Amino acid sequence: GPDGGGGWWEGETAAGRRGWFPASYVQLLEKPRKVTPQTGEDSQNTHLPPGWQSYMSPQGRRYYVNIHTNETTWERPNSVPGTPKSPGTQKNSLPTVNGYHIPGPLGSQREPSHMSLRKAHNDPQSPGSPSPTRKQNKETTFTINCVTFPHPDAVPEQQLLKPSEWSYCDYFWADKKDPQGNSTVSGFEILLQKQLKGKQMQKEMAEFIRERIKIEEEYAKNLSKLSQNSLASQEEGTLGEAWSQLKKSLADEAEVHLKFSSKLQAEVEKPLLNFRENFKKDMKKYDHHIADLRKQLVSRYAAVEKARKALTERQKDLEMKTQQLEIKLSNKTEEEIKKARRKSTQAGDELMRCVDLYNQAQSKWFEEMVTTSLELERLEVERVEMIRQHLCQYTQLRHETDMFNQSTVEPVDQLLQKVDPAKDRELWVKEHKTGDIRPVDMEI
Repeated sequence: GPDGGGGWWEGETAAGRRGWFPASYVQLLEKPRKVTPQTGEDSQNTHLPPGWQSYMSPQGRRYYVNIHTNETTWERPNSVPGTPKSPGTQKNSLPTVNGYHIPGPLGSQREPSHMSLRKAHNDPQSPGSPSPTRKQNKETTFTINCVTFPHPDAVPEQQLLKPSEWSYCDYFWADKKDPQGNSTVSGFEILLQKQLKGKQMQKEMAEFIRERIKIEEEYAKNLSKLSQNSLASQEEGTLGEAWSQLKKSLADEAEVHLKFSSKLQAEVEKPLLNFRENFKKDMKKYDHHIADLRKQLVSRYAAVEKARKALTERQKDLEMKTQQLEIKLSNKTEEEIKKARRKSTQAGDELMRCVDLYNQAQSKWFEEMVTTSLELERLEVERVEMIRQHLCQYTQLRHETDMFNQSTVEPVDQLLQKVDPAKDRELWVKEHKTGDIRPVDMEI
């Protein structure tokens, strides 16, 4: 617990070993709970300066969190603006997902799952034979491909950012093994592939409509040509009229199909082709942006590992010198011990600094992942909606074509109703009669 003086705290490793550790390397892994306001000034958030909230640790000790800066402190903040930070404060993220607090509407109102506390001043008189406490960390988090995740057994279940929406921003945090090899594909790359496939599908739909247009144009051309055909053009009378109207209806129908094909081109094919012309360029921009943030995360993770190794070496050195002094194996002076202790504390500070930088990089990556994946989600909804509308336009034009085709045969129907064999015979006889005097018997 934080009972030791200055820069050294007494504590216990996950393995159960007690000892003194540099303050810069201690993490209190406890789940605080939100203080229920009670009577009495100290328990009420209303009496705190703006932006500060009061919490209670499980041990019953009160601490304070600034919701704007994520600063934590044991000491009650003064309401006077510009009050200097007390030595027991440290800036720290309030986790919502992967241990990161997102400012703004995305950050759900969750409790912090742990907090890091640090003493800023060092006390040279502190006893010290520290041993690494990193195992404590291992129980609450684990790292895959330089991204830190909460351990499912140690951390309460996370709330989804957009519950029951199956949102992109909730389900693509981990990397996936590439089935075609040993490499991994990031969740974001999978989202990008979906976008590019969508663009390809849209392009193929436009190609399909283009083929449909060709069929229409070919059909119209053939109808038009057939309507000019002179077959049966000598048919006469009411039937002749009906027949010539039928041939004319073919030309009218050809006109309908040409109109259908040109509307298909203007109202379906062209919009499908032109929708988001700079799409691939935009996707590349997103890809590079997220990839750069991920690269920064990788390099900062490497720095953490290096600093962790350096701290372990410094602690081993300090432990060895302390033991040698205790069993009088060497004439190591108190000065040398102090020097080793100072170097150990510096290494602890360096590790803390590297972890802070890593966490900043991961927070940035996390926030950009959320906003970019939500943007990709919006684009996909827009794409599906656009295609749906234009395919509805296709069916609408198709219905209209049927209707217009129907109207081209209506005059034919009307004339067919009027076909009258008796009338045709009368007309024909009148025109072609050769005489109405019938023959009679010959007389002797």
